[in-house]
Amino acid sequence: MSEKIMFHSRFIFYVMIISMFLLVLSSLFLLQFSSHSLIPRSVLELILVNNASLYFMPKLKREENVLPPYPSGDLNFQSQKSKESDCQASDSSKKTSSAGQKMNVASHPVRPLLRVFMYDLPPEFHFGLLGWKGSLNQTWPQVDNPEGIPRYPGGLNLQHSMEYWLTLDLLSSNTARVGHSCSAIRVQDSSQADVVFVPFFSSLSYNRHSKLHGEEKVSVNKMLQHKLVQFLMDQKEWKRSGGKDHLIIAHHPNSLLDARRKLGSAMLVLADFGRYPPQLANIKKDVIAPYRHIVRTIPRAKSASYEERTTLVYFQGAIYRKDGGAIRQELYYLLKEEKDVHFSFGSIGGNGIDQASHGMALSKFCLNIAGDTPSSNRLFDAIVSHCVPVIISDEIELPFEDVLDYSDFSVFVRASDAVKKGYLLNLLRSIKRDEWNKMWERLKEITPHFEYQYPSQPGDAVNMIWQQIARKISSIRFNLHRKNRYQRSQLRVKTN
Repeated sequence: MSEKIMFHSRFIFYVMIISMFLLVLSSLFLLQFSSHSLIPRSVLELILVNNASLYFMPKLKREENVLPPYPSGDLNFQSQKSKESDCQASDSSKKTSSAGQKMNVASHPVRPLLRVFMYDLPPEFHFGLLGWKGSLNQTWPQVDNPEGIPRYPGGLNLQHSMEYWLTLDLLSSNTARVGHSCSAIRVQDSSQADVVFVPFFSSLSYNRHSKLHGEEKVSVNKMLQHKLVQFLMDQKEWKRSGGKDHLIIAHHPNSLLDARRKLGSAMLVLADFGRYPPQLANIKKDVIAPYRHIVRTIPRAKSASYEERTTLVYFQGAIYRKDGGAIRQELYYLLKEEKDVHFSFGSIGGNGIDQASHGMALSKFCLNIAGDTPSSNRLFDAIVSHCVPVIISDEIELPFEDVLDYSDFSVFVRASDAVKKGYLLNLLRSIKRDEWNKMWERLKEITPHFEYQYPSQPGDAVNMIWQQIARKISSIRFNLHRKNRYQRSQLRVKTN
């Protein structure tokens, strides 16, 4: 009897061992061949990483010898010898499956965050403004060839260049040879799109073509805006939503000045709301994008420590400003004679950028004071210099603030307090080494979120902007669906 019991016990034990072995083996098989598994990749990822989220914000580790972002160096192409992009968009108007069925976005190996329909506007609205001329009937440059991509002008033009980076990102989403962050892909059927992108380089148009030349009676900038309005008003996509699902980049505060009221129903990508009435632009419908920084990024391992940063407070830039920027002048007279404070006039001319880069990199705190508008690229210069920003701009709007807590790495001071004698310096001197170090470490972590580059990478500025847009989509759809409630009944009343 005891032998029989022992036999059953051993049998159960062996069955358990074999079952555990098969379970481990099957798990390893799924991990290695998940892309070919019968289980959808998205489901498998949820199983394997139970805390995954659609809006996961990766903390990127910066390489010590990272190449400087364009235009300081070359376009940052990655080698993609035999590897196709996971996010390569299926062109439903051109590509078909082996069964002859049209492919769509749902067939992609990785579901993109955003499906974007982009108008094929003539080159005069985008790369033609950079002097690019393609062959006959060619609308876009070959983005998989770095030699074929027009360069964006440097200097202060560069700070509003996000229209360039986002357009390149969409074009590369259909190119297997270019590494892509899988944030947004371009689709050819507007009915499949989450948002409709308008590729007008409005900031460049203002910076380079807003003045009259020769015998011109209307500037190129104003002419392009007029043509853009005419084009959009004729499109079925605009008529379908009244433009509410359209995306237009107008980052320079004076860009799209003549057309903004007619196109204001669209989602706008802006620097701030300083020159817009609230009914035209607001945080509910629009997106705030970071400026492209002008100074060079400090590699994480080479960032100067608290002791090495011998200047307490740094500011260099235009001092005499109009509107809300008058506070710069007040602070200049309060701080200019203080020790450990650098507060001087500066511009990008000569070696101004190098001076600012060197000064910020060796300062503990960098002032970001309201100027003609609430925002400036100085904040983002401070971030990539790992100099703790001191934000004195009561009306400022900050990019990615729904996922980034700026108080973790910045100091906010109300303008009314900043101009009180002794207030600002007493506040900053009360922040000791340990507290400053926490902000400094956080700055080094979040710096990649403010880098514009091509190809875009997970967590960089382009990727973060697409994520911001994606978070607006549900609100846009909600409003459109409410508007469509009585569409059928009203249409029938009109036809009867």
